[in-house]
Amino acid sequence: MTEHITEKQQIRLEEHESYFNLVWRKFRKSRVAIVGGLIVLALAVLAVFSSFFSPYDPVKLNMRSGFTPPSRIHFVDINGKFYGRPFVYQWKQVVDENMYMHWVEDPSTLYFVNFFVQGWEYKWLGLFPSRLHLYGVAAPGTIYILGTDKFGRDIFGRMCLAGRISLAMSLFGTFISVAVGSVLGVISGYYGGRFDNYLQRFVEFVQSFPQLPLWMALAAVIPPNWDQMAVFIAMSTIFALLSWTLLAREIRGKVMAMRETDFVLAAREMGASDMRIIFYHLYPNTLSHTIVILTLTIPSIILAESFLSFLGIGIQEPLVSWGVMMREAQTIQTLGFNQWIIAPVLFILLAVLGFNFLGDGLRDAADPYTIT
Repeated sequence: MTEHITEKQQIRLEEHESYFNLVWRKFRKSRVAIVGGLIVLALAVLAVFSSFFSPYDPVKLNMRSGFTPPSRIHFVDINGKFYGRPFVYQWKQVVDENMYMHWVEDPSTLYFVNFFVQGWEYKWLGLFPSRLHLYGVAAPGTIYILGTDKFGRDIFGRMCLAGRISLAMSLFGTFISVAVGSVLGVISGYYGGRFDNYLQRFVEFVQSFPQLPLWMALAAVIPPNWDQMAVFIAMSTIFALLSWTLLAREIRGKVMAMRETDFVLAAREMGASDMRIIFYHLYPNTLSHTIVILTLTIPSIILAESFLSFLGIGIQEPLVSWGVMMREAQTIQTLGFNQWIIAPVLFILLAVLGFNFLGDGLRDAADPYTIT
């Protein structure tokens, strides 16, 4: 006999579950949020294991292969013969009757695509030497699934490598912003009074500046002789400087609504210190909102970093980010003849959409008691 659970019984069952179990149950019902999480996970895997996914060294120059179009994957050759394995032809440049050079495939030799092949040497996770790569073709053949740039470097491999800088910088800057904004917001909302008044006036002062021009101005004053790590930290800090104010005001409002509730008054009557009330009782109750803001702030920093690097005042070579790669697509001539150069836009769009989808799902799941 099948037992039917009424709505009241379901509510009673949910009351005995932990908050995080309720959040997870509601989150996994959102297909959009799951898709966003999978996109973010895929980009993170490509970035962390970029050397494994790149059949060629993404920083090694190969001028003979400059602006090579993306390789076309075939299963049927020019004679109509079907192969059970994918293969590619090599590109060669020819001159037509109008004296224009263009790329055509050379069907004289086909190169089968192999998986888990040995190639250029790298260090797995920066620790263990390895030559294993996901795919490749036998020499002298080459495979560039997204083509090459003007220096003959594999664009797909560089896009995966650039994800390390773009994602790490956005995460690092967002964590700084969230840490500063949430802590100041909790303290301001709890104490109130003169401290709250001064802090809110400072927040309004910071918010009065337009973010993008100020980011550009701060990024432009970074000395060009700084090393890579210093530039990375400086850029992350710049992005965090103007991103914490909105979170601070929102957390302040939530804390002001909670500071007179029963559990806070009971803790104060039992002799709990202000720091214990702030960080043990109030701050954990704002984490759900803080996590949502974190996931929604990351896309804005990714776009800001890409824009500044595109203008040439952000990340510089030899560091590579998605914005640095987009700098090569500044000329109409390059876009007219080598459209595959704008491929990094795909990763930027996926990252922004993925984090936004994930943030929307977390925002809905953060309040599991609402009925949708």
